[in-house]
Amino acid sequence: MSAPADFNDRMLSLGLARVSEAAAMASARLIGRGDEQAADQAAVNAMRAQLNRLDIQGVVVIGEGERDEAPMLYIGEQVGTGNGPPVDIALDPLEGTTLTAKDMPNALTVIAMGPRGSMLHAPDVYMDKLAVGPGYPAGVVTLDMSPAERVRALAAARGCSPANITVCALERPRHEQMITELRRTDCAIRLITDGDVAGVMHCAEESTGIDMYMGLGGAPEGVLAAAALKCMGGQMFGRLVFRNREEWGRAAQAGITNPDRIYTRDDMVTGDVIFAATGVTDGSILSGIRREVGTLTAETILMRSKTGSVRRMTYRNPRQATDDGVSGR
Repeated sequence: MSAPADFNDRMLSLGLARVSEAAAMASARLIGRGDEQAADQAAVNAMRAQLNRLDIQGVVVIGEGERDEAPMLYIGEQVGTGNGPPVDIALDPLEGTTLTAKDMPNALTVIAMGPRGSMLHAPDVYMDKLAVGPGYPAGVVTLDMSPAERVRALAAARGCSPANITVCALERPRHEQMITELRRTDCAIRLITDGDVAGVMHCAEESTGIDMYMGLGGAPEGVLAAAALKCMGGQMFGRLVFRNREEWGRAAQAGITNPDRIYTRDDMVTGDVIFAATGVTDGSILSGIRREVGTLTAETILMRSKTGSVRRMTYRNPRQATDDGVSGR
């Protein structure tokens, strides 16, 4: 694949933050209300409305699903005014619908943008993921290692014992054997109920105390996580996992030709990207939406891989300006 063309990432970055903020604010009124579908739909509507204000020729490559399954922000949907640069967009309007409905930590709105052709068109199947933060030699851990070998290799690279390594993983029955093996190394394990984009990001954020992420999760979320690590630094590997022929058929339709390929971070995101995430509920990386008299306050992280810049922004907005989920900025 030839290198993707440049795009106006500096000028578009603030607009992308607005998209993320609008989705978070729209879903805020449904925090703790027990309605996952309504929370997700509110975020989708707001994100779509804001995207259509941007001067881009945007195509959703990671979205809510195929066109027949998702009425808005489906894979292949065109967004933006139709002016400006052609771009790929990967998004999750509400990563953590269950977390939002139950008012649990680490629900986020997430979006990434890069030049056309810069992101892997990952099908909606599982991906075996492995990620570590910045500062390690290339290939310090690999997917071909066992979970225990990864912990020992990372500990050796850090110059510490495995007991000083913390691994993050989704708490799922499919991970029981992996977790049992990790326990034998004496490493710490932080289990999360949902939200593996945030889980991968934890590796590159020193304040979280997470050293490594591993386990099976959604492949589309893997591309979003790779976009975040492209900006934050760190290594990531992913291998698609197919449970049946129907899933492999979807992958083939998406252009996947090698079912056993291991994708690196830069295979999943080949060009420079901008990435924005806004907290919906309080989490390890971002504060959630604050509801105050007459206002909503959001915290957003905005990153550009070209410069390595990471901005944290707090946005306070009159509540009436967000009743329809669209920021007034």
